[in-house]
Amino acid sequence: MDSRQLVTALKALADPTRLKIVSLLRHRSCCICELVPIFEISQPAVSKHMSRLKQAGLVVESRKGQWVFYALNDERLRQVQEALGNLPDYSGEFEKLAQQGLLVTCE
Repeated sequence: MDSRQLVTALKALADPTRLKIVSLLRHRSCCICELVPIFEISQPAVSKHMSRLKQAGLVVESRKGQWVFYALNDERLRQVQEALGNLPDYSGEFEKLAQQGLLVTCE
């Protein structure tokens, strides 16, 4: 997962409604109409949140007749977790500041 994809996923997860949707989808796949009464917002609003999660690759959809069901993309969530666990080490930035006499310590 490249940094752009990680940023997109984290931005999608940064919204409280979308984070709650992800949490709900951990239990089972859902149709938009099932989520509307939980959030007490309009169907288009829930659809917009779901679209953002889908764009980030965090959910996948499947059709059953006229209904669209959404489920977590477990592989993408695993990739996000892995990427967060393997962030680059930027601790050298502190060293640079110290060498320049600009390192601040708050006490």
